[in-house]
Amino acid sequence: MKRKILIVEDNVGLSQMQKDWFAQVGYEAVTAMNEPIARSLIRKTQFDLILSDVRLPEGDGISLLEWLRKEKKDIPFIITTEYVSVPDVVRTIKLGAIDYLPKPVRKEHLLELAEDVFRPMVIVRKQEKKLFHRTSPKILQVEKYARLVAPSEMSVMILGANGTGKESVAQSIHQGSGRWNMPFVAVNCGTLPRELAASLFFGHEKGAFTGADTAKTGYFDMAKGGTLFLDEIGTMSYETQSMLLRVLQENTYTPIGSGKERIADVRIIAATNEDLQQAIKDGRFREDLYHRLCEFEIHQPSLAECAEDIIPLAEFFRERYSKELKRETYGFTDDAKRRMLAYPWPGNVRELQNKIKRSVLVSESPVLEIEGLNIEIHQHDNEPISITAIRPLKDESQEKIYIINALKACNGHREQAAAMLKINPATLYRKMKKYGLN
Repeated sequence: MKRKILIVEDNVGLSQMQKDWFAQVGYEAVTAMNEPIARSLIRKTQFDLILSDVRLPEGDGISLLEWLRKEKKDIPFIITTEYVSVPDVVRTIKLGAIDYLPKPVRKEHLLELAEDVFRPMVIVRKQEKKLFHRTSPKILQVEKYARLVAPSEMSVMILGANGTGKESVAQSIHQGSGRWNMPFVAVNCGTLPRELAASLFFGHEKGAFTGADTAKTGYFDMAKGGTLFLDEIGTMSYETQSMLLRVLQENTYTPIGSGKERIADVRIIAATNEDLQQAIKDGRFREDLYHRLCEFEIHQPSLAECAEDIIPLAEFFRERYSKELKRETYGFTDDAKRRMLAYPWPGNVRELQNKIKRSVLVSESPVLEIEGLNIEIHQHDNEPISITAIRPLKDESQEKIYIINALKACNGHREQAAAMLKINPATLYRKMKKYGLN
């Protein structure tokens, strides 16, 4: 069943564009121009997410959120506005909004946030998930570190942007460890309610608190003997961090309502896209917990840094979704391949996966074309702009990758590649010589 999203926005062009974005990745979106219409729709339909502007012709996003809480409708709520007001932001977060997005809202940011909302809070994997073997140098370095640390009991911190495949790295560490035949439990800390954290992690006995009609197993028990993967650890509340630290220090925990201690027999792997050093300086993350979680650190590179993996990954996803969706496909056109190599993939592997799935579904030809991939960038005034092969050369640490991508996208034509890079051909030739790309 498709996830249902309500967009409350009086700008018809913007709400339609956001509706199209959601539709492209398989969500069903409905729009409302004001608060009364939104309330009417919410009474009739079970929505999985609400995206609302603060300022509306009738009512506003904050009063809509207040009404939801009074009605005891626990629907994830994201607030958007052009006019940043710190008191409004604080108020919406206190009311339970999961995030605040300033306008213009970026497509990749919005879809990434929706995917995080819809990800299950916890997934238990008892069998090995099929992992695609990547061959780019930076990924091979990550795999090398994962193999080295896997047999130990060291806690591992995996750093990297959303959608890069941090959970896949965690799974490979689990599979290479002595715990490989025990559960791998992945917890999405971004959706972890602070007030329920203790019960969710440690479980509770029947009657331990109001509403505890039955005993419940916690994540530490689910992962007993195996690996507990804490994804998006940077979003965990300070109180929950303190609770987790105590367990890691003492290696024991007690389910709520029970007087009996249990041994915490799990290996901890954590992941985040946040700068934890900055979070520590800002007082948002405990330094002592960071050192407990980060006995060994692995950096997962972005897809843009691993251009060699783009086409093989695309083929892997094409074959998977051709089977799942029962669509016969054979590959990609040369133009589609060039465009995939040219695109910066801000949503990383997850974005590539979603776009290939869409292309398999909508393509009228067994050879997938660029149109089905829907690779384009939107400006905030709703005007689409065509993609350049890569970003202009500004960051020296990335420019070799960008040059390779541009040359691939232009079939080796240096003048075209220079134009895409927004540099002159002589500069491109000099940089190619510098990196041994002649």
